Amino acid sequence: MIEITDTIAIDEAEIEETFIRAGGPGGQNVNKVASAVQLRFDARHSPSLPERVRERLEVIAGSKLTKDGVIVISASRFRTQEANRRDALDRLVEMIQEAAREPKPRKRTRPTLASKKRRIESKVKRGRVKRRRSGPIDPDG
Repeated sequence: MIEITDTIAIDEAEIEETFIRAGGPGGQNVNKVASAVQLRFDARHSPSLPERVRERLEVIAGSKLTKDGVIVISASRFRTQEANRRDALDRLVEMIQEAAREPKPRKRTRPTLASKKRRIESKVKRGRVKRRRSGPIDPDG
């Protein structure tokens, strides 16, 4: 089990890892060894995640989320397979932890009198600028 928070843990069987060849530093080694990791986690069908966390996770994942609800994380920052595995897993855990944090509710506030006055002033000033653009007024009509 991979510990995410005090109440959330995901089973390692829910995570699928594939190893692919990576570009970047590594010299000749980079052409021979599949050191990059592609981690896949089916967030939509995971029994380990509460519904609220799952919904927020899908929003946070953004472009990493497939239309089937699978999060795909590619890691090729390091030269070794193990370091890339750790990096991909850490990024997934971080993403789930962020989704598990309850967003702070927004408190409605009212604009101050001064800010209302500033807004009206800027609108009046803008209106004057536009009125001056119209050109001279023809007295003959």
